[in-house]
Amino acid sequence: MIWAQQTGDRHLFFDHMLLTGGFARDVRLTIRGGVLAAIEAGVAAQSGDERHGCGLPGMPNLHSHAFQRGMAGLAERRGPSGDSFWTWREVMYRFLDRMTPSDVRAVAALAYMEMLEGGFTRVGEFHYLHHGFGGRPYADLAEMSHAIAAAAGESGIALTLLPVLYSYSGFGAQPPQPAQMRFVMDIDRYGRLVEAADAAIRDLPDAIVGVAPHSLRAVSPEQLGALADLGAGRPIHIHIAEQVKEVADCLAWSGQRPVEWLLNHAPVDGRWCVVHATHMTSDEIVALAKTGAIAGLCPITEANLGDGLFPAETFLTARGRFGVGSDSNVLIDASEELRLLEYGQRLLHRGRNMLAGGEGRSTGADLYTAAVDGGATALGAASGLAVGAPADIVSLDIGHPSLAGKSGDALLDAYIFAAGRSAIDGVWRCGEQFVSGGRHRKRQKIVADYVATLGRLTA
Repeated sequence: MIWAQQTGDRHLFFDHMLLTGGFARDVRLTIRGGVLAAIEAGVAAQSGDERHGCGLPGMPNLHSHAFQRGMAGLAERRGPSGDSFWTWREVMYRFLDRMTPSDVRAVAALAYMEMLEGGFTRVGEFHYLHHGFGGRPYADLAEMSHAIAAAAGESGIALTLLPVLYSYSGFGAQPPQPAQMRFVMDIDRYGRLVEAADAAIRDLPDAIVGVAPHSLRAVSPEQLGALADLGAGRPIHIHIAEQVKEVADCLAWSGQRPVEWLLNHAPVDGRWCVVHATHMTSDEIVALAKTGAIAGLCPITEANLGDGLFPAETFLTARGRFGVGSDSNVLIDASEELRLLEYGQRLLHRGRNMLAGGEGRSTGADLYTAAVDGGATALGAASGLAVGAPADIVSLDIGHPSLAGKSGDALLDAYIFAAGRSAIDGVWRCGEQFVSGGRHRKRQKIVADYVATLGRLTA
């Protein structure tokens, strides 16, 4: 079900609000047709205005595999030998092998609902589960894309759909494994899928379709070249250098490391989002930063899978740009992604406030504003709260104990490092309020559908 936007003007008033130039006090918003028609700061509230404490631009979630929300907690039992990303992947293959489009819709709706409750207002769905059981194509090539679009419509989240090209099992165009057949297609079918995905998201407000070569191990160099043309004007996302084994395999295949190879063979620029990029040399870090590409960081999942720590402090010093994503959706919380990103650098470098932009700057504010800007760029969307932009807003309860007595950037420091998602009281998408009192308005139904679906999948 696609939700309908309200008609007529709507006015929200915030005591504190993070605008594109920083925090302002006493801000009155006029919302018309889902977008911000006027922003007035330093004014008095008027009769009929909806009053709130602290308003923030919604956080983009630049990397999600929504169906994996259903396996959260199912891969935390130790195996007979060392567990890793690669053993986790086998659990994932077994879980998804039973999922129908209806199942994907129910699981994705829960994930998207939790994203809104957790401070995300747009999701980049890196979607590679395309076919039916055993890899048999659906009559409609975009059957699963329709399921994702339906989940986005039910939850209200903004969608950047990233259909994934996945053709091979390893570097050098190795044949796919049986467990991967639900993902696999050639470049011609993929081109048709992208066109079909455009149709699937047509009724969603401000939805976008990008392109996504899964990884250097899952596409050939020839396919990657073809995608540069297919992706003209669209966001382009790719997994890169997530695992040490991936780096070693790429070196064995090409004599170059993954990021090095990509920058030497693809027209990487600001339309690209390189997801993870965890394992880079100092030269790769600087070279990647110079392209303007967005580093798609998923600290919760990267920690859960034992990937390693992204060299964030060095990357930001080189003026690199980043955003955050929930990836496997084992835990969905925008503030926790940013907190763990900073804490990882503190543990690595044994220092504090590692990702603040300079002396005297707020770590929370610099993290939040950079992730909003980088995430929006990666998803092809408008960044922040400005006239003409969608009214995608998160409100914080300034009565929360951790926010008491705070103003300006200190509100973001307290939100990210102390209160977390418990401080979120409202979320608006295109001016429509979907979360009140920290709870999504369709929570009861979405949870009931999810619980029934998981009962079937895990029986």
